[in-house]
Amino acid sequence: MDVSHIINALNDPQRQAVTAEMRPILVLAGAGSGKTRVLTHRIAWVCEVGGLSPFSVLAVTFTNKAASEMRGRVEQLLGISAGAMWVGTFHGLAHRMLRAHWQEADLPQTFQILDSDDQLRMVKRAVRQMELDEGQWPPKQAQWFINQCKDDGLRPSHVDPGQDPIRQQLLQVYQTYENLCQRAGVIDFAELLLRSLELIRDNDQLRNHYQRRFQHILVDEFQDTNAIQYAWLRLMAGDHTPVFVVGDDDQSIYGWRGARIENIQHFERDFPNTLVIRLEQNYRSTATILNAANALIDHNQGRMGKELWTEGEQGEPILYYNAYNEKDEARFVVDRIQNWVEQGRSRNEIAVLYRSNAQSRQFEEYLISRGIPYRVYGGLRFFERAEIKDTLAYLRMLSNPLDDTSFERTINHPPRGLGQKSVDTIRLYAREHSIALWNAARELAESNQLTARARTSIAAYIELINRLRAQSQILGLAEQIGLCIESSGLKAHFDKDKSEKGEARRENLQELIGAGKSFEFDHDTDLDEMSSLDAFLAHAALEAGEGQADEWEECVQLMTMHSVKGLEFPLVFMVGMEEGLFPHQRSSEEPGRMEEERRLCYVGITRARQQLIMTSAEVRRLYGNDNYNVLSRFIKEIPSELIEEIRPKAQFSRPIYPPGAISRNQVEEEVGLSVGQRVSHNKFGNGIIINIEGQAAQARVQVNFENDGSKWLMLAYANLQPA
Repeated sequence: MDVSHIINALNDPQRQAVTAEMRPILVLAGAGSGKTRVLTHRIAWVCEVGGLSPFSVLAVTFTNKAASEMRGRVEQLLGISAGAMWVGTFHGLAHRMLRAHWQEADLPQTFQILDSDDQLRMVKRAVRQMELDEGQWPPKQAQWFINQCKDDGLRPSHVDPGQDPIRQQLLQVYQTYENLCQRAGVIDFAELLLRSLELIRDNDQLRNHYQRRFQHILVDEFQDTNAIQYAWLRLMAGDHTPVFVVGDDDQSIYGWRGARIENIQHFERDFPNTLVIRLEQNYRSTATILNAANALIDHNQGRMGKELWTEGEQGEPILYYNAYNEKDEARFVVDRIQNWVEQGRSRNEIAVLYRSNAQSRQFEEYLISRGIPYRVYGGLRFFERAEIKDTLAYLRMLSNPLDDTSFERTINHPPRGLGQKSVDTIRLYAREHSIALWNAARELAESNQLTARARTSIAAYIELINRLRAQSQILGLAEQIGLCIESSGLKAHFDKDKSEKGEARRENLQELIGAGKSFEFDHDTDLDEMSSLDAFLAHAALEAGEGQADEWEECVQLMTMHSVKGLEFPLVFMVGMEEGLFPHQRSSEEPGRMEEERRLCYVGITRARQQLIMTSAEVRRLYGNDNYNVLSRFIKEIPSELIEEIRPKAQFSRPIYPPGAISRNQVEEEVGLSVGQRVSHNKFGNGIIINIEGQAAQARVQVNFENDGSKWLMLAYANLQPA
C-alpha cells in the first residue's frame, strides 16, 4: 500500500501526529503550523492504513467554512465523496442527529431553528406574556442569560437562583421561553447542542449506537470548546473511542462567550494515557514577528508551553508609530496602505485590526477620502439581511405554520391593515388557551372578538399561507421561493422604494431565488428524509448563526482582533495600542481577563506574514471623551531590538530636529510657547514645558506636571495658559 501521498509533505512533528497509534492525542498547534493539514491527513491515515471506514470517523470544527475545507481535503486524499461523512460544526452535527432522532428528542419532524434575531423575538414574547416592563427586564439580557445557561448544560430546573431576585425573575423568563419554543416546535442554536447532549445522555440505546459507530473522533480549535461541547464530545467518545484534538491554549480568546481554556488544560487528566505533540514550526510569518509573539505570550502564567520558529527569513522589524491623536493615527495608516498599493500590491493583503468597533470610524473616513475601497469585516451576511429574513419567515410558515416567531414576522409584513391592538389580542388568546399564534388567529378570525377589518385581514393572511402551502407542494425549491416573494407582497412592497437601498433589497431577493437554484441537498447524508425546503431553511439558519464575514475582493479589511482569528495577511496594522483600550480597561476587573487580552494580542501579531505595524495615540477621542493615553504594556513586552520607532517619542535630553530641519526656536515662535515656560492645564494643573515639536495643527508640547508627571498634549486641544 502506497501511503506516501499522506505523509511525504509533512514535517517530523506533523508526521508523528498523523501516524500516532490509536490513543488520546493532544496536538498543541501553534499559529501557522499546519493544523488543518494534520487533521485531514490523520483522517486519511486511519482510513488507509488503520482500516477504518471513513463513515466511522467523526470530525468536528467551529465554522462551516473550515468544515467544508476539511471535507474537500479528505475527498482529495481518499478519492471518495465525503458527503456522507460526519464532518461538520458542532451545531451542524447536532442538528443532523436531532433530525435523525426527532421523536426520541421530543421534537416535531418539521422543527425549525431560530437564529439570534428570531430568538430575541421569542424572548420578547415571553417577557410580554409575563407582563414585565421591557425597560426593567431587557429581552437581550434575558437572551444572554438563557444562552449562558444552555451553554453550561442547564435547564431552568437545574439553576439555583438563591436569594437573588434578578436571577429568580430571569429564570422565570427562561421557563416561559422554553414553553413557547416547545409549543411552536422551534429550537435555538444553544438548544441544538443541549438537546443533542440530553438525547445521547438519557437514551442508552442511542448512546451505545453512536459510541460503537464512531471509532475515531477528531476536534479542531479545541481551545474554543465550551462546557456543553466538551460534555457532548466525552459522551460520544465513551471509554474506548480514541479522541484526537488539535488546539492552542495561547489562542484561547473567546472566554467572554463561554469557551473554557480549562478544557484543553485538563485534557490529559480527563483522557488518561494522552500523547502530547507540539507543532512549533511556523509557515506563515517572519522570524521577527514570531520572536515578538513568543516574547509577549511568555508573560502569561500556566501555559502548556511551546515556542514558534521558522526556517524563513528574519524579515523587517516591527514598525511602531506613536501618533498625536486618532486622526494622525488614521492618516499614517492610510498613507502606508497607499504606499503598499502603489508598489503594485493588492488591497486584499492588508488588514487593520482594532480592539473596539468604535475605532473604525476614523479609518473609514480617511480611506473614503483617498478613494481606497475597504470593508468592515463582519458586516451583515446574506441570510441576516432583513428582506431575506422576511422571505425565510414566509417559507418557514409553509413548512410549519405553528412557528410563532415566523408568524409574528409575517402577520403584518408587508402591512395588511392589522393594528397592534389586534396582534396583541391574538397573543393574549394564544396564551390563555395555550395554543400557537396560528391557531389563535384561525379561531379569532371566526369570532366577534376582533373588528370586521381585522378579521378580514387575518382571514386573508390565513388563506395566503394555505394557498402557498398547497401550491408549493408541486414546485421546486427556487420556484417556491419565487412564489413566496411574489404572492406575499414583499416584491411589490420593496418595489415602492426607488432608492439605492430598495434596489439592493430587490437584488437580494433575486439572489435568494438563485441560492435556491444552486442549493444541492445531499441525499447521501442521514438527512434524506427532509424536504428540500426544510433542508434549505436549516442551511440558511446555520449560515446566519455562524457570524463570519464574507470574502471580499480587492479591498482593505477593517476588523476587530477577535474577528481576525483564523485569517492571515502580508501586511497587518494593530492600532490603538494603549492601556485601557488594548488591553481593554475591563481586563483588570476580572481574574484571567488580562491573560486573555494578551492571548488576543498574540493572535493579532501572528496574523502578519511579512510586515507588522503597531500604532498608538497620545490623545484619543473615543465615546465622546478625550483620553490621554499610556502606551500598551503589550508593546513594552516585545523586545526593543525587534521594534523600530518611525517617529520615536521625543525626549528632552536628546535633539529633536535633524540637521536641515526646522529649528526649535522657529516652532516656539509659531506656537507662542517655549521650553521651560510654566503653564496651567484645566485637568492636570500646573507644570513646566520640557519639549515642543510639530507645526501648525500638529504642534504638541511635553509638559512635566507637578501632580500627574510628564504628558504630551496637542496644542489644538490642550488650552494651556501661562501660569
